[in-house]
Order: sequence, then structure tokens, then C-alpha cells
Amino acid sequence: MAAQAPMADPKPKPPAWDAPPASPPGMETVMPEWIGWAKYFAIGAGILGLIACGIMMMVGRRNRSHLSAEGANGLLWVLGGLSVVTLAAGVVPGIVGA
Repeated sequence: MAAQAPMADPKPKPPAWDAPPASPPGMETVMPEWIGWAKYFAIGAGILGLIACGIMMMVGRRNRSHLSAEGANGLLWVLGGLSVVTLAAGVVPGIVGA
């Protein structure tokens, strides 16, 4: 009868340091909403940045080649920023879940 009783584990298990992400209580709906707002404003700022770069290129076409070059250079930065914002939702969960 004593052989059937479960033996107590002599070593306690260490805490799980690689636990999956979990939202704090009450933040289940708030954090996705904040992320949605941040993406909305970032994409809006990117659209305004593209418009500003286009205006700089149009104005700088005649006798202001430096302004036109700044607008063309700004296009790369705006498109790079928009790429990071739009890819963040797919990349970050993949890294955290790995």
C-alpha cells in the first residue's frame, strides 16, 4: 500500500523564464486598441511625408536642385519607415513566439 502513494518531488521546479506573453489583467482590449491607433497615425504621417517629399521635388526642379535632392532622399526614409510600421505586426509576434 505504501508503494502506491506518490512520492514527493525532492527538487522543486524552477520558474519558467520563457513563458509565453500574457497581457496584464484589464489590458486584453486596451493594448490592441493602442497599437491600432499607433499604426493609424504612423501610416497617416507616412502619407503626409510622401506628399511633402513630392512637393519638395516639384519645387526644387528649377534652380533649387538641393531641395529636389532632399525630397528624393526623404522618399527612401519615408518608405523605409512605412515598411517597418506595416511589417511590425507580422515580425514581432514571430520573434516573441520563437
